[in-house]
Amino acid sequence: MASSSPSLQLQFPLTRRTAPSSNRSTRPFSLRPIRASVSERPPIPAVSVAAPEPTQLPIRKVPGDYGIPFIGPIKDRLDYFYNQGRDEYFKSRIQKYQSTVFRANMPPGPFIAPNPNVVALLDGKSFPVLFDVTKVEKKDLFTGTFMPSTELTGGYRVLSYLDPSEPKHALLKRLMFFLLKSRREKVIPEFHSSYTDLFQNLEKEIAAKGKASFGDANDQAAFNFLARSLYGSNPADTPLGLDGPKIVQKWVLFQLSPILILGLPKLIEDSVFHTFRLPPSLVKKDYNKLYDFFYQSAGFVLDESDRLGVPRDEACHNLLFATCFNSFGGMKIFFPNMLKWIGRAGIKLHTQLAQEIRSAVRSNGNQVTMAAMENMPLMKSTVYEAFRIEPPVPLQFGRAKHDLVIESHDNSFEIKQGELLFGYQPFATKDPKIFDRSEEFVADRFLGEGERLLKHVLWSNGPETETPSIGNKQCAGKDFVTLVSRLLVVELFLRYDSFDIEVGTSPLGSSVTVTSLKRASF
Repeated sequence: MASSSPSLQLQFPLTRRTAPSSNRSTRPFSLRPIRASVSERPPIPAVSVAAPEPTQLPIRKVPGDYGIPFIGPIKDRLDYFYNQGRDEYFKSRIQKYQSTVFRANMPPGPFIAPNPNVVALLDGKSFPVLFDVTKVEKKDLFTGTFMPSTELTGGYRVLSYLDPSEPKHALLKRLMFFLLKSRREKVIPEFHSSYTDLFQNLEKEIAAKGKASFGDANDQAAFNFLARSLYGSNPADTPLGLDGPKIVQKWVLFQLSPILILGLPKLIEDSVFHTFRLPPSLVKKDYNKLYDFFYQSAGFVLDESDRLGVPRDEACHNLLFATCFNSFGGMKIFFPNMLKWIGRAGIKLHTQLAQEIRSAVRSNGNQVTMAAMENMPLMKSTVYEAFRIEPPVPLQFGRAKHDLVIESHDNSFEIKQGELLFGYQPFATKDPKIFDRSEEFVADRFLGEGERLLKHVLWSNGPETETPSIGNKQCAGKDFVTLVSRLLVVELFLRYDSFDIEVGTSPLGSSVTVTSLKRASF
């Protein structure tokens, strides 16, 4: 959500503190407090540029091609999903062209996306142009080279698909800021309640079966937490019951199936899910059940939408999308991924986190608060590192508003107006020219002098050092997601000394099975 004056300071204000890092640099440091602001400045207009800006690097023609029409995109789709896999698809082309900027096709291609052609940006220097709304347009590009049917969102183009130049963008983003501000005091207690239930259920299942799926338990806990903290409604006490997570997953599948690997036989999966859209009518009944829950629960936010001039129906569809697709989806993907990396790091990191977290909470009257978490530098660095090494939204797109020049580390490239730019974020945030040991999970990476690297943590559709506003496309809930991710680590290590896991894969990230939880001993 970038801050400008005048502005209304929003949720989660923290006291900036400094403290020396343990066993690392002796320099004082302070990681940025979580903060958001609503800018009153109108959206930034498109800039008209007569010629590409000058560059000091040698100009190189963008290498690569799109192949034979129709056949080339299908071949690339098969390479992307099956023959090579996503990472190797990009790595092989970097090697082939000796460039991190090149032309390629992005799935799904025929018959869903009429034009799959992109210019790929696969390094930490070229990638950030995708956040610059003076250079790129974001209209209808949230899911890339195709846009799901608006029948899946009540007939509306929701906030994620709007460019900041569109009038509705500012109004809807203000509405999201209003929701977050209004319910900020409920976040910590409701998270504690929902995830205490999760941990208790995991313990019972491990005792009975020897292991427990974190993903299934996390889905229910995340949905309950979001409903209770943001809307003051407990799903179990409504007609929705416990069906929320399953309905959301089905609804998301109808939107993202063209770009997911579902684990079905290759021929069936590619010829059906990657070639044709699933009919929205098949999920309409379930979607309406979700919509009714939000319409009944979000009255105070819908009253604000009246004041802003946004129809209540449109506002409700946007609240549903922001809560279920953006927030729930983020927790569903990122929480297992973060648990995976922390679990693999082993007992030494677990002990350090447990000591730091418990000490800070005890010094704060045994209460988990913003102030207490500001005194957990290793915990904060660990969360940032999880965002860096495996960002929850890996694909970013933007269409050039005018002719421009993009720079990688080695060359500059002329881009024509209208060309679609694509970035694969894990390659940008694991750029070895920016991060040492870039492929490794280094929990204390952002301590001390490492704090300067936060500008290269980009998971929120913008640098970690910048703030969401109505004039940019940075995630409105950036600070909310950071907060709840920190809370998961805090709750985990207040309760346990260590844990063991098994890791698999799922269509949306990692599948984590917990095999042991060692209760707190100090």
